[in-house]
Parts: sequence; structure tokens; C-alpha cells
Amino acid sequence: METQIVYCDETGDDGLNTSSSDTFILTSIYMPSSCWQNNYNAVKNFRMQLKREYGFHVGQEMHTKHFLTDKNPYRIYKWTSDQKIEILKKFTLMIASLQISVVNVIIDKTKIMITDYHVLENALTYNIQRIENDSHGDWNFLLITDKGRIAPMRKTARAIRAYNPIQSQFGGYINKPIKNMIEDVLEKDSKESYFIQICDFVSYFVHLYYMTKYEGKPLPNRVGNLITKEFVGSVMATFSKNGILNEKASHEKYGLVIYPKK
Repeated sequence: METQIVYCDETGDDGLNTSSSDTFILTSIYMPSSCWQNNYNAVKNFRMQLKREYGFHVGQEMHTKHFLTDKNPYRIYKWTSDQKIEILKKFTLMIASLQISVVNVIIDKTKIMITDYHVLENALTYNIQRIENDSHGDWNFLLITDKGRIAPMRKTARAIRAYNPIQSQFGGYINKPIKNMIEDVLEKDSKESYFIQICDFVSYFVHLYYMTKYEGKPLPNRVGNLITKEFVGSVMATFSKNGILNEKASHEKYGLVIYPKK
């Protein structure tokens, strides 16, 4: 049985308080282990290209929110707005060219009606469920995440191996334990992983898409100084056109998994 490698990263605060963020997005990308080296080579070559064209250091982490809001360490490069937009377009096309699948889970904290809702744990459960469904039992998978939230993520992954209630079409729930996830959730510093940085890129653009398309809000001021809502839409459309989004994950456009349900 082949193993797929899953990387995940998030945008937003996983606390119930909405003062820092209205949403929490957990993005997972996954790929067959046999594709890992080709994907890595593609990303590494792309980063070397950015070094030649823009001086963007190969080992410099791409943190999308900070890039868009002109925070350090990106300010030292003194890129023009046009150059930054070119970099974003090239990042989008590079990601869309990889042999990966992507699941995006959005927890809309403004719709949570109970006080003991576990944002991170639910987001991870919904991610793992979609990946398990996509496997159809034909492959297993190993999950790697950024540092910082490993304890609750490991606890959640262990729990749903034993108890994973799924709503039955006949009413009520049935227990469908996760069978194809191997090992505990592992952690790796995003600075050391191009693939976690790709999760960060996708996750932040999903956040911007949800904000503008679902909530009808404008882009954050500093983000809106660089890109438009149309640019955000074109990023999502490019991912979709190139087939990297798991659009079977939900009935929403681009397969966005949105909870709580209305």
C-alpha cells in the first residue's frame, strides 16, 4: 500500500474569541510519497529562480500574510508593488503545477453557538476525514504540521482512530474510525519545510476568498494596497483549473469545507 505525505498549516486564531480573527482555516496538502522528490525539486528550482530574478533568498521562509502586508523580513528587499504581484503570480502557478491535492477547512467562529466548541480539533478532524475518504482505502497517510499545536492535534488524531462519528443517511450517527492514518501527527518548523509554506500560502488566500466572497468584507487595508478581490479570485481559479483542489470534499465552490453548518 502506498503512503501519502500530508502537510498542514493554518490561518487565524483557534480560540473562540473573534477579536483576533472571525475564522480559522486549516489547509492540508497531500501527495504520494513517490511524487515527493519531484515536487520538492520543482519547488527548490522555483526558489532558485526567484533568487536569480528578485534576490529572494532560497532559504527565506515565505510567510504569505507578512509578504502581503510588507512586514519584515520582506521589506529589506525593496521590491516594487509590481514585482511583489509578479512573485505572487509565480508562486500560484508553481503550486498549481505540483502533483498534490488540497483540502481547506474553514471554521467560521461567528457561527459557533456552543461554549465548548474545539476549533482546532474540529478543523483537524474534518481534514483527516476528507483525506481518509479520498484514499478509498487504497493508500495510507502520514501527517506533518507546523510547530506549536502538536499536543491537541496528536490527541485528536489518536481519538478518531477509535471513535469517529459520521452522520448516517438513515438518521443518527455511525462510528467510522480512521484506519489509514499511520503514526502520530509529526511536527516540523515551517522555516524548514517548503510544503508547510505552501499550505500557508493556500490557507491565507482561502481566508481572503472567504472574507470577500462569503462575508462580503473588503480586503484588509494593507493587503488591499497590493492586490484586489479579483486577484484573490484568480488565485483560487488557477488552483481549481489545474486540479489540485479536492473539490469532492464538499458541495461548496472549490470544495471548501465550512463549519459550523447553518
